[in-house]
Amino acid sequence: MRRPHRAGLSAATFAFAAVLAAGALSQGLPQPSPRLTGPTPPMDNSEAPPLANPVTDDVRRMRNYPEQPPVIPHSIAGYQLTLNANRCLECHRRQFTEASGAPMISVTHFMDRDFQVLADVAPRRYFCLQCHVPQTDARPLVDNTFVDMTKTGASN
Repeated sequence: MRRPHRAGLSAATFAFAAVLAAGALSQGLPQPSPRLTGPTPPMDNSEAPPLANPVTDDVRRMRNYPEQPPVIPHSIAGYQLTLNANRCLECHRRQFTEASGAPMISVTHFMDRDFQVLADVAPRRYFCLQCHVPQTDARPLVDNTFVDMTKTGASN
């Protein structure tokens, strides 16, 4: 059995790639994304910038979308959050909310991955800072053009 000659195929492939490359170049080179890491090259060691000031007014913020974890409206400096201690639970655990005035942990935090309700916070929900972050007065890295869906004219 005779094999077809591959030289014609590779020449056609090369020509096709050259046409694509010429078309891409004629459109101009893509613009790089804005750097979020600052002027220091990403792999260089540099001192971490100081943390932004936390917003400590204890005012609950409106969420931007359903199921968004609420932001933390107070400072968490010095809070211990380890395998053996969780300072957040000292105020937000159900039995402490009346005395602390803090909102209770969502009931979803008491369910395991099979949706079985547990007597205490589920292990997968124990480390609060996986989802909840403190609100700060940090300058945004990029402009925010978010518009809430209720202001866009979208109907429910």
